[in-house]
Amino acid sequence: MQKNESKKQPKKRASKRLGDKIEDITKATGIKKAVELFSKATGIDCGCEERKEKLNQLFKGKTPLCLVKEEYDTLTPIINKNRINRDEQIAINTIFERIFDIRAEQTSCAPCLRARVDKLKLVYNTYDNDSI
Repeated sequence: MQKNESKKQPKKRASKRLGDKIEDITKATGIKKAVELFSKATGIDCGCEERKEKLNQLFKGKTPLCLVKEEYDTLTPIINKNRINRDEQIAINTIFERIFDIRAEQTSCAPCLRARVDKLKLVYNTYDNDSI
């Protein structure tokens, strides 16, 4: 090796976020290709890129964990409610902390709770009842 040549350092890959991971899965399963063919044939935009970016923004950092059945059952009656009582607030916070692996201060602030419920709803909507 000559003096001026330096060893090439492997490039660090950016960590993939949720939207990127979902895109990888749809590529591997052939879903992405089928959707692209359908979009091309119909002229209807599938919205995949926008959805991927939205998920990447919502879930910056770690990928959220999956709900367990008990959490799913706890969220089912309260996920779409407008008014959430104190016990439901505590349940939402407990589930939110585990799913997103963060420490979240207990709150009764309506916009703060709505934001947590909205993030949980994305995970809730991916829950597969048949896999139990």
